[in-house]
Amino acid sequence: MNKKPRVFFVVGTDTGVGKTVLSLLMVQFFFERGYAPFYLKPVQTGCMDSYDSGSDARFVYENSGPLRDKDPAGSVVYCFRNPKAPVYAARDEGRTVDFQVIETEVLRISSLFRPVIIEAAGGVLVPVTEDMLVADMIGPLGGTPVIAARAGLGTINHTLLTIEALDRRGIKPAGVVFIDAGEQATPPDMIRENRLAVESISGVKVAGVVGRISDFSRPPGESYQPIIRIWERLAGC
Repeated sequence: MNKKPRVFFVVGTDTGVGKTVLSLLMVQFFFERGYAPFYLKPVQTGCMDSYDSGSDARFVYENSGPLRDKDPAGSVVYCFRNPKAPVYAARDEGRTVDFQVIETEVLRISSLFRPVIIEAAGGVLVPVTEDMLVADMIGPLGGTPVIAARAGLGTINHTLLTIEALDRRGIKPAGVVFIDAGEQATPPDMIRENRLAVESISGVKVAGVVGRISDFSRPPGESYQPIIRIWERLAGC
């Protein structure tokens, strides 16, 4: 039975683990496959607006051929200046995040594009509103999570905690992607051990590793292998 999702939710085990890079790769992959994907960052913190150098949407648009001449503002619902949890970044500006606004936008976009690739703000237990964490957004938005995690030391703990938080909400990730973007590559034996631990303890598959990318507009072909594995696995469900 084909259970390919309409909405992917890219979540991270921490901030700065590579969610935006993974989101970009997914956008590029689906454009190449003939789909009409849409990238959405419901809440961005740490940037002035969608055109700021720190804007995740700007990064994705600038490095995706079909999006390069389009306006990234359409991919951001809320943007706050201070680089902190959304609920507090919004409070600093005398504003709040209204989840219903996000939900309405996702419903609209998902009726026009497929798949929608939503990038979370921070890790899954980051507070977005006074009573909603990132993980609490996934179910109502109909999202299928893909977890971005560091490839190296510490990832076993962070990845398993992320999976556990999702499992408590009845949410099963489509897979984990290790991002190995440091100056020095993680030793292969450590990656193997990390993968074995995550898979054997959680039952969630690690789809592969995305290595360091020098040109984000033209990533090497192997960068897409984890996405291919996740997509093919979902197709065979």
